[in-house]
Amino acid sequence: MAKVQRRKASKKELILQKAATMFRQKGFAATSMRDLAETVGIEAASLYNHIQSKSEILQEITNRITIDCNEHLYSLDNSGMTSIQKIESLIRFHVRMMLDRFEDYYVMINEWMHLTEPYLTNFSLQRRSYVQKMEAIIGEGIKNNEMKPVIPYVAVLTILSSVRGLEFWHRSRKRITPSEMEDNMVTHLIYGLKKD
Repeated sequence: MAKVQRRKASKKELILQKAATMFRQKGFAATSMRDLAETVGIEAASLYNHIQSKSEILQEITNRITIDCNEHLYSLDNSGMTSIQKIESLIRFHVRMMLDRFEDYYVMINEWMHLTEPYLTNFSLQRRSYVQKMEAIIGEGIKNNEMKPVIPYVAVLTILSSVRGLEFWHRSRKRITPSEMEDNMVTHLIYGLKKD
């Protein structure tokens, strides 16, 4: 019984991985369950033994990235870190997500609007809350004289937009390692916030 559950779980994981790649390449709307079944190498009818719908796939991909993002953010609450250290940790986290879990992260930031209710509203609320918590960290950093007096919302938008830009790194032929990319992103983004 446990072996069957493991096999089913690994098949479901394969389906989610292949779906994330297809959603990134073709978009959620243009990806059919038949295309996905063909890519996974199973009959379309068998796909429904592992997953109920295309919407459920998007929901699972988006949910697991959202959970990881929130867990990292909440881990900073009682960490004893300064505000600038917290922002650096968040930048590094998001850069690593975009570099190491590109397909899932890309789907979360680009295809979330195809979520069905109540998941769409829930995701929108969580996203807004996440941005507000990042703004609060930056606001605290400004108050504590760690950061320049910037508009926190603009700083958060700049950070998250810069991370999204790493999509181009995945497509480029430049020989920049993920570690170099992470360190350089942190240097440039923190330099814009940190007080001299």
